[in-house]
Amino acid sequence: MNIRRALAAPLVVAALATGAEAGHEIPYYPSFYPQEIALGFAEPAAAPRLFARNSIHAYMGSLTAPNSASRLAWVESLRAFVVLTFNGASRVFSDARDRCAAAARLAAALGRAKTAYVAYPYPVTPWHDDYLHHADLVEAAKARAAAPAAGPALRLRVGKGVTPPAAGPAWRAADGEWDATLEEVSLGALLRDEVTRFNGWLGPPWLKEGWFHAHVLSARAVTDAATRSAIEETFARRVRRDSANAAERVDLERRLVSLVTRGCERIPIGYALRREAVNDDYSEGVENIGYDAQAGLASGVFFRTVKLKDFPWNGWLRVATGSRPAAAWNPIAGFTDDAGSLVWSVLGDAALLPEPYGGGWLPNRVRAVAVSGPVEVPRDALAFESTTGPPRPAPPGLVARQRVTYRVALSKFHDETKMSVADVVYPYVLARRWSAKDRRVERATELARDWLAAIRVVKVDTEVRDFGDLQVFLDTPVIEVYLRHAAEPAEAPAIAPPWGPVPWQLLVLMEEAVARGLAAFSQDEARRLGVAWLDLVRDRKLVDALGPIAESFERRAYVPEALRGLVTVEQARQRWAALRRFRRAHGHWFVTSGPYRLQKWSADSAALAVFRDLSYPNVVGSFDRYARPLRAWVVGVDRRGDRLELVLEGQTLTKFERSYKIVREPMRLTPTGERVRDTVVARWVVVGAGDEVVATGQAQDVEGGRLIVDLRGMLPPGAYRVLLAVAINGNSTNAEVKVVPYRVAE
Repeated sequence: MNIRRALAAPLVVAALATGAEAGHEIPYYPSFYPQEIALGFAEPAAAPRLFARNSIHAYMGSLTAPNSASRLAWVESLRAFVVLTFNGASRVFSDARDRCAAAARLAAALGRAKTAYVAYPYPVTPWHDDYLHHADLVEAAKARAAAPAAGPALRLRVGKGVTPPAAGPAWRAADGEWDATLEEVSLGALLRDEVTRFNGWLGPPWLKEGWFHAHVLSARAVTDAATRSAIEETFARRVRRDSANAAERVDLERRLVSLVTRGCERIPIGYALRREAVNDDYSEGVENIGYDAQAGLASGVFFRTVKLKDFPWNGWLRVATGSRPAAAWNPIAGFTDDAGSLVWSVLGDAALLPEPYGGGWLPNRVRAVAVSGPVEVPRDALAFESTTGPPRPAPPGLVARQRVTYRVALSKFHDETKMSVADVVYPYVLARRWSAKDRRVERATELARDWLAAIRVVKVDTEVRDFGDLQVFLDTPVIEVYLRHAAEPAEAPAIAPPWGPVPWQLLVLMEEAVARGLAAFSQDEARRLGVAWLDLVRDRKLVDALGPIAESFERRAYVPEALRGLVTVEQARQRWAALRRFRRAHGHWFVTSGPYRLQKWSADSAALAVFRDLSYPNVVGSFDRYARPLRAWVVGVDRRGDRLELVLEGQTLTKFERSYKIVREPMRLTPTGERVRDTVVARWVVVGAGDEVVATGQAQDVEGGRLIVDLRGMLPPGAYRVLLAVAINGNSTNAEVKVVPYRVAE
């Protein structure tokens, strides 16, 4: 499809579509830049030919630069760890010191080899937001790997697809008995059982942190009972905010990484990057590209920023991935493969999105306006019955450790019905009801179910968007979520947010299909029961079988018990009728409130058409600040009493027509309080002589064009090291850490 066809489709949201005078243009552009996104499958070897023919704009997956690479732009992200796992039955390496020395020797050999891997003997990498917190420990680990103790060669099993260093003093191929296995563990595979991908929830809140990845990677391999107990105690203290301040929290994270790697039973010795390509051609290419430091282009931020150079609005975006679709398409326990995750990132609107170049969370459909506690739960709050799910009045005297207050941005579903509070409440019900019946649902909802005490709908505000002749009324519920435990204030909003991107009646229809034995939510449960894995789109037999069920529910104006009082009979009848009309019009049941609607599909592809909804909260440009991330460096530090004055260099982006240039140059910062285009923040950690963290924080104050870190009154007399890094617009990826000696006199 020629992108220039888009020129024939002007970006005009006409009042004709909403009953006003034809031709009246509304200066408001809901949703995102492309009017259609075509997702397809292609082997990596075919990708260069597709780029050369301008058949695709981006390829999700690692590529080797072809001869035509001058027309391509590249982004890098963390793809995998290179992991050494010892055989517990090996008598040669039964001692922790011997295992750690052998791992250091192999890491050193990897560093000398010419492979695609980065030799790196520590689980927290520069591609993690918390790298600064571990930078001194990383350097210590590198020093040990650079001068490893002598010892016997490993009898090594090498995993499929792994490129090891040349055999030599560090290792030889196992012949029968083996001491260890060298394998590549992709980040996606590592976190597959840890990620909450349930309806509109995505987590856990520490999903992208290096200390969490270290725990998932190595904790289960630890054999010493006392160490395992200490690991789980430290992990629980970290996630439940059992720390007095930020310095203690960082100390817990460092201790956790130390505990899981101390015995070297399973330890990373390197990592691999994903190098992905986008078409950068002057006319046929794309620009304004955002990506994720760990997920790369296959992330929500890419589709929320990218636009075509030839015609920025209403163009046809074409992307391909090297993963063939295999998982079922349902929002409860489907979309579990790479291709499905890509489709869901566009169709399904998550409550919050991971920060693309950091470890925090971005408001998408919900916004946390306050985090407080502990607090007594009001009697008009709703607590959910632990096994069957229906909400009940909260018991008297219930105290929550934390309360998170949200504003929820409602809009229309693809079937043109308006979202309501019932759509926000029902996912909590479903999580309770099905967690004991489906292991995948149990895993995905474990954190939210464990932490959630109650929710309370405080009010529903009505806002008005005025377009002159046309007014759009927006319902914005204010909802309080009460948590049994306390998390870090920045993490608490991502634990159990009040959100669901699909209508309650579709969830009920899926439940009925599972209850009748027509399908199962998850692949594992489908295999166990010998039924279909629930697919709302591509399983034609199931799609047809759901028709009579939905018709019966419409006749009865069916409302589940859990929603009595939140949904009237007439509202229920309208919802069921709208769902059935949508299926007749589009051939599938997959209704969401996302910015795109599923238009066409095949075994290897999907076409997603933009859903122009004036009530949609995120308009064109909402995420543009995450396109083309910039970096900064500390190049000099002057001490003035208890203050550190940071001299910085940073990247600036200059755009000319359809091209851009990024230049590194000295930064002269604007005085504090003045309006600036880019936000520059110094992140710092103070480490004591015993490697303990004694203080940490962030600084934005500017004086004389320099960034100021004020340590006044924070430190007792002694010798310290200050770790410094700078982030522009929240980009902490691949940060360069400056270490400054610092002494406080008696």
